[in-house]
Amino acid sequence: MSTVDTPTPGGVDSAYAWLRLGLSMLLATIGGVGMWSVIVVLPSVEVEFGVDRADASLPYTATMVGFALGNLLIGRFVDRYGVTAPLAIASAALGSGFLLASQAQSLLVFAILQGALIGFGSAATFGPLLADVSHWFAKRRGLAMAATASGNYFAGALWPLVLQAVMQDHGWRGAYLFVGIVCLCVLIPVAFLLRRPPPHMASRGLAQPVPEAPPARQIAMSPRALQGLLIIAGLGCCVAMSMPQVHIVAYCVDLGYGVARGAEMLSLMLAGGIASRLISGVLADRIGGVPTLLIGAVLQCLALLLYIPYDGLASLYMVSLIFGLSQGGIVSSYAIVVREYMPAREAGRRVGMVITATIVGMALGGWMSGWIYDLTASYQAAFLNGIAWNLLNIAVICLVMWRTKTPRPALA
Repeated sequence: MSTVDTPTPGGVDSAYAWLRLGLSMLLATIGGVGMWSVIVVLPSVEVEFGVDRADASLPYTATMVGFALGNLLIGRFVDRYGVTAPLAIASAALGSGFLLASQAQSLLVFAILQGALIGFGSAATFGPLLADVSHWFAKRRGLAMAATASGNYFAGALWPLVLQAVMQDHGWRGAYLFVGIVCLCVLIPVAFLLRRPPPHMASRGLAQPVPEAPPARQIAMSPRALQGLLIIAGLGCCVAMSMPQVHIVAYCVDLGYGVARGAEMLSLMLAGGIASRLISGVLADRIGGVPTLLIGAVLQCLALLLYIPYDGLASLYMVSLIFGLSQGGIVSSYAIVVREYMPAREAGRRVGMVITATIVGMALGGWMSGWIYDLTASYQAAFLNGIAWNLLNIAVICLVMWRTKTPRPALA
């Protein structure tokens, strides 16, 4: 049996690696609250501060900006120092942000705290964690990264229920205070359980460091060119992805089905997204990240097409589930592709750049769909716009696949 097939005790593919994966999923599920909390408290914040819906949306925009910058910047520190210190500092920022935001006396202060502390701190439990987990798996890397990424969707399913329950008795400020305490008491101690350096960093202080293994796949273009293509692809797919995710509730209201039905469809998308991410991770371990990414992109495009002719209530439930099953694994597949083609020592920075592009795509697509709706008084053109961006995404992925070098068969 080769050494590749035998897990090193405490190393790659070991029992410790699976324990570390479980801790990472816990971190992602709890830290992911930063992405969803502001959506839940938005109506209460709007009423308390006496602002209109556009102004009340500012904290969400600030959160997305902070989350994007956090993925970009924290990943660089993870490459250099490992995940524990950046994660602990970001967790402290996240918990403190909730505590301070619970005492905010103006919408502006609330929005600043959402972006600078909550959004930025929450980012450490997404892209940087994906990069860290990738170092601990070889045979099941796709599944491990997808499972970690699913923590964000688990957070979307769990935290709104918890926040609503706390808000019934203590209001949104009490809910934020509760979340802040949970983040400080859980995230920081768990971060210190990940102190062990990943295998590619463990030998840095040795007299003869172990050489870093080359990327699993080779491509006929520079790392910078590949990174640029992945950024374009991530932007395109998430502009398309944002159309149903951001506007499904408003779309249902326009059709006369009401807010509750739209919220149920969004929950159905998230449930499908969890399954999709796990399935995509298993698939990536078998066929590679780029083919998996292409399958997800094509299925997402087909699901978007289904929204155009089918607008009945039962049909929308079904299409929303299909959409969730199609798109859930796309974002995590980008991180898998980065690890297949890029050096391990650059994983945090490279993954962070691609994740940032996907977040920008979600923000741009959400705004663009609303703008198109204002111009046309219909979401039909917005769906077509999403499909066009999805086709750009598919074209870029096909280019990456075409330029990938086919491994030569080993000599007997």
